[in-house]
Amino acid sequence: MLAIKERIVELPRDKSASHIKIMAAAKAEFMEMGFEKASMRSIAGRSGMTAAGIYRHCKDKGDLFYQLVSPAEDKLMAWAVAHMRRYDEPVKKSRQVVWQDSFIDMMREVVYPNMEDYHLLIAKSKGSKYEDYLHHLTEMAQDKFLAYLGELGKSGIKVPEISAQQLHLLLTAYLTALFEPVVHNYPREEADEALATLEKFFLPGWKKMMGV
Repeated sequence: MLAIKERIVELPRDKSASHIKIMAAAKAEFMEMGFEKASMRSIAGRSGMTAAGIYRHCKDKGDLFYQLVSPAEDKLMAWAVAHMRRYDEPVKKSRQVVWQDSFIDMMREVVYPNMEDYHLLIAKSKGSKYEDYLHHLTEMAQDKFLAYLGELGKSGIKVPEISAQQLHLLLTAYLTALFEPVVHNYPREEADEALATLEKFFLPGWKKMMGV
């Protein structure tokens, strides 16, 4: 996961009119063509600038894509950090498992309200360093979940008997289903309807497994 977060180049947050035009043109190009087939020449044409002008605002196509999707990734990671904290604190304070929230809430609060940004990150990133983002997100969730179970065990709390392999299967099915509306860029209303169905299906199983 650290590889995903590595910055290609450190650039100031340019708020100039030219930069805004470039970002809009780049987003349109990546949304239409995907990262792999997108062209810097085409992005320049869309923005009404020269290729040389584009390179004053980014190092290369990978950096341009990074500038577009990194804010969405940062929001996702901020939610995940807060999510883990909400679960860790009750264990440390009172040695108990308290149901707080789930990835369902992450989709509802962060992802689906910004569907295009996450569609770009998940579905249009082939050929970029973000190509396997969902897989890395699943692995991160697995590692954190196993660490959490370890902390529960140390606190004397009964934990479910599940292997890393079995947990990987469950999390892969769970996150793949949650991000399917993102892959297909559902309208918000359709995404919310799908989420309600997934919530009814997945949450009872997770709660039962955790004994809450």
